[in-house]
Amino acid sequence: MVIKKTKSLCPECLRVVDAEVFEDQDKIMIRKTCPEHGEFENTYWQSSEAYHYAADYDYCGEGIDNPRTTLEGECPLNCGLCPEHESQTILGLIDVTNRCNLRCPICFANAAVSKSIYEPSYEEIREMLQNLRANQPVPTPAIQYAGGEPTVRKDLVELVKLAREEGFSHTQIATNGIKLAKDPELAQKLKDASLNTVYLQFDGVTEEPYLKSRGRNLLPIKLEAIENCRKADLGIVLVPTLVKGINDDQVGAIIRFAIENLDIIRGVNFQPVSFAGRTPADEVEEQRITIPTFQKLVDEQTDGQIGRDDFYPASSVIPITDFVEAIEGEDQVSFTCHPHCGAATYIFINDGEITPITKFVDVDRFFNLLSRSSDDIKDGGIVGKAKVISRATRELPKTIDRDKKPDSLDITGILTKVFKERSYSALGDFHHKTLLISCMHFMDPWNFDQDRVKRCVIHYAVPDGRIIPFCSMNAIHRPEVEKKFAKPMKK
Repeated sequence: MVIKKTKSLCPECLRVVDAEVFEDQDKIMIRKTCPEHGEFENTYWQSSEAYHYAADYDYCGEGIDNPRTTLEGECPLNCGLCPEHESQTILGLIDVTNRCNLRCPICFANAAVSKSIYEPSYEEIREMLQNLRANQPVPTPAIQYAGGEPTVRKDLVELVKLAREEGFSHTQIATNGIKLAKDPELAQKLKDASLNTVYLQFDGVTEEPYLKSRGRNLLPIKLEAIENCRKADLGIVLVPTLVKGINDDQVGAIIRFAIENLDIIRGVNFQPVSFAGRTPADEVEEQRITIPTFQKLVDEQTDGQIGRDDFYPASSVIPITDFVEAIEGEDQVSFTCHPHCGAATYIFINDGEITPITKFVDVDRFFNLLSRSSDDIKDGGIVGKAKVISRATRELPKTIDRDKKPDSLDITGILTKVFKERSYSALGDFHHKTLLISCMHFMDPWNFDQDRVKRCVIHYAVPDGRIIPFCSMNAIHRPEVEKKFAKPMKK
């Protein structure tokens, strides 16, 4: 059964082609035909039930008011952002270098292969930061420095300071951790420069995944990097690249490792591998992991302590944004990503017991309360706002099962402070007592869906002023951008 028509990419020549997403034997598939390379049929989501469930949390956005490119040709060939893009920039990315101290076969960037160096100058990075902050009606709030390996730059600490100077409220780096392990002072320097989070590549708790995917046993280095971050009180998010047959059997173990280090690890963001280059179709299907399979792995490997139903699409949090907009009276950045881009849950740990937030909070009832309150505030004006907030505060306890909530967590008190006192800092107490388990499924040319990329909320800034969605950058635009701004490698 055909679910929708869309546009996709030919995996061979990357031309934009017509595609259809359809249901077949309890799976969701995508099929397209290139006039030169023939038909391709690939897995879109590995559970039709989960696909339809996620689709119920579909919130359309309005994009930004000041697009950087005009409409030319088919999406995503003229990204930058164009007037057709339907979401804002939640997280901006800047590749500060394509140099790296590793040579991983599943990496997006590799200077050794390209024989050139892509490394924007300090002033170019300042301009890219300013370009992201110029988004209207809401400036980009968060930035991630990526690469390559950003820690190979000698001025990384200064770049972190620069992001704060340009108004970003959250700054993080994506790193393999080697420099953090070898230089015990680096974590403290980054912390002092106002770095918020280390986005640490972390593929498993044994040496085998690293030997297979990174070419060497990096686990001791990861552990040393974590210890150095702990000494500096610099928060970490573990980022496993999930590949079937390499580390899909370690999902539960990685979560348990994060729980054991909850004092410094804030979350685990699993990223199923996306396939770049000329990967044979049979290998793509053999190694493909989609969000429903990830949720199944979590369920099985935590003995049901974290179930499939505990995860919500990333887009489900829109009622929270709408409520904040209503009580503050000003635009907020909105997580209007496609409902099939990501999923997440929060878990609480009490005496070793895992309790997902869904076990004691009626999440849908909570979201409905926020949505109804937002609508009432917008309809009632400033006089009615206080009454609506007071009513919502009284109804809030009805969304929480006190008998099932962890004893150490005053969730009602935290949310009441947010509702009545607008104390968003109270949410910091929530985050430091929880662990975020999430999965972001980035697209590749095989499963590329134009509908999804138009809703992307994670965008690269590049030196020519464009702001490019994550999946189109890595599927199409990266070679062109790096070639345009790269310099030959010195021998």
